[in-house]
Amino acid sequence: MTILIKNANEVITLKSNIQGPRTKEQMREIAVVENGSVLIEADHIVAVGALDQLEVDFPDLVKKAETIDASGKIVMPGLVDCHTHLVHGGTREQEFNMRLNGSTYMEIMNAGGGIHATTKRTRETSFEDLYEKTMQHLDVFLKHGVTTVEAKSGYGLDWETEKKQLEVAKQLQATHDIDVVSTFMGAHAVPRDYKGREDEFVDVVIKDMLPKVAELELAEFNDVFCEKGVFTPEQSQRILEAGKALGLTPKIHADEIEPYKGAELAAEVGAISAEHLLVASDEGIKKMAEAGTIAVLLPGTAFFLRAPFARGRLMIDEGVPVAISTDFNPGSSPTMSLPFIMNLACMHMGMTLEEVLTATTINAAYALNRGEQIGSLEADKKADVVILDVANYKQLQYFYGMNHTHTVIKNGQVVVQNGILLKDQ
Repeated sequence: MTILIKNANEVITLKSNIQGPRTKEQMREIAVVENGSVLIEADHIVAVGALDQLEVDFPDLVKKAETIDASGKIVMPGLVDCHTHLVHGGTREQEFNMRLNGSTYMEIMNAGGGIHATTKRTRETSFEDLYEKTMQHLDVFLKHGVTTVEAKSGYGLDWETEKKQLEVAKQLQATHDIDVVSTFMGAHAVPRDYKGREDEFVDVVIKDMLPKVAELELAEFNDVFCEKGVFTPEQSQRILEAGKALGLTPKIHADEIEPYKGAELAAEVGAISAEHLLVASDEGIKKMAEAGTIAVLLPGTAFFLRAPFARGRLMIDEGVPVAISTDFNPGSSPTMSLPFIMNLACMHMGMTLEEVLTATTINAAYALNRGEQIGSLEADKKADVVILDVANYKQLQYFYGMNHTHTVIKNGQVVVQNGILLKDQ
């Protein structure tokens, strides 16, 4: 199939000569083409530019193309949500009410709520029910312009349930329009029956779970919750290094609730990203900048928990490549609206309009090791494209808390039109 998107007010390409995630002032260079067009052939982008030039350079393709008129709208790369806990059982709205009445996240978790509550529900939920529920979630993401999403396990804390979560994600990667990228997070919490025997559970993750994940090719990444009361930096390092030895790229939940040298550890082990970082130290931020570790910031979690926001402005100024994500999960960020998360990043983390676009496209793509294939509109990259019903990119955050997605093209196929999933029409 050949598609020509034409007459867009703006095409935000994110094109650059820079290889790798963007840092500092590079995050503001979003490469806008006014009155631009995008030519797509099969599943890849052929060219981006002025329509008259495309007609000269590719006359046969332009002539046969199905045309989409984007007059009055903007065009940009499909959004990349690079940190979610997508596959899970149940909901936890009762904990939201508890927090409104004064309970803290860790108090709820220590009382049997939090991750443990979702673990119980996920263990009890069948593969089929998890698959159907997650399919519905992916439909919502797609309608918000997300074309690639990461999915962490971690609500099993035993092999059978961790495997079930990862297999649901793998099946959805094969059947849903969105690309689903899997991360193993068996070290999301210490199971209750291992309380006081935390090192034994670390050994279970390292010696039992990780080899099976690698052998069955169920994940690309390995994540751990490095937090006081969960896994220590020493335990986290053991888990991440063991995963690396098996070919799993390290990620780390770091410095979310208390400063715990998680950012420093991310840099030391060569993690592709450190995530959360609400209370990361100045030293940890500097070490991440030196190592090129991507900071995946999750303002929706801070918003929902009424916690301090991560210091996104400082991280960017220090040279850390920053991505932002929903952290969609049932306890601390039950939202599938990445556009709203972009709003929060502008209003509460000091990020500019341009920086949040970079953080949810090309930098988020690099946080999933896919920056060479997606995240910008350039020749030969995958044709993951979103058309938004705003007059210019500045209106995306100006009209906040709204979904402006009009059309989504995934792998060269129109999957959302007029804000509606085509499969629902």
